[in-house]
Amino acid sequence: MTAPVADSFPPGRPWPGSPGPGEPPSRPGRPGQPGRPGQPGWPGAPGWPAPHREPPAYPAVPPSRVWTDQGDWPGGLYQRLLERRIVMASGLLDGQGASVLSAQLLTLDADGDGPVRLELQGLDAELPAALTVMGVLDVLRVPVTAHVAGQIGGPALGVLAACGQRLGYPSAVLGLTEPTLNSGGTATQIRSQEEQIETMVDTLYIRLAEVTRREVDEIRADARHGRFFTVPEAVAYGLLDGEAGPGDMQRGGRG
Repeated sequence: MTAPVADSFPPGRPWPGSPGPGEPPSRPGRPGQPGRPGQPGWPGAPGWPAPHREPPAYPAVPPSRVWTDQGDWPGGLYQRLLERRIVMASGLLDGQGASVLSAQLLTLDADGDGPVRLELQGLDAELPAALTVMGVLDVLRVPVTAHVAGQIGGPALGVLAACGQRLGYPSAVLGLTEPTLNSGGTATQIRSQEEQIETMVDTLYIRLAEVTRREVDEIRADARHGRFFTVPEAVAYGLLDGEAGPGDMQRGGRG
């Protein structure tokens, strides 16, 4: 028996033969026969499938713009901050970073007599780099106010201590910890480096002792154990002068 062609079946009837109850009637004179389905009924008859209609068109939505080409906006933003005598220092302060930071501070010192606001945000530092910036801060003519944000610690506290005024944002954390150092070379070179490193560490601890009015041995012991301070604790310890407030944002730089 030859299988019937599927396209010849009436809509909704997967088998050939005469229409059953509730199915549209076949056209007159063309009854269904075994193996040959009857012709479909007339459109509009009960049970006849609804005609196909295209779904309604939705309004076109403009594509979203994704900003992928940022250009030089970070440099432009930092330039605007410098024009307001605000300097940003964040991340790891290494030798190259110390050179850039020193150049910015010296430029502002030469450009005018207004105060400088130094933003220390999540700052960590290599010991030699921190001592470099500390030396520059010591010779500036203009007053420098440091604002601490995020967590700073280790040698970065030396940069903070070299500023004339030291303020912390409410969520800042200060870590008095020993510097992390890497030494390499021959035994003679390592011994020479150890002597140099010991001198640099002493310089850092002496500066921290001066601003906190504590003994150097106390600073050294606290750094060895690793002490972390909230802003009120850092004020009590002497690392900060106070908590930064809305009015300090204008006083720290040229508004």
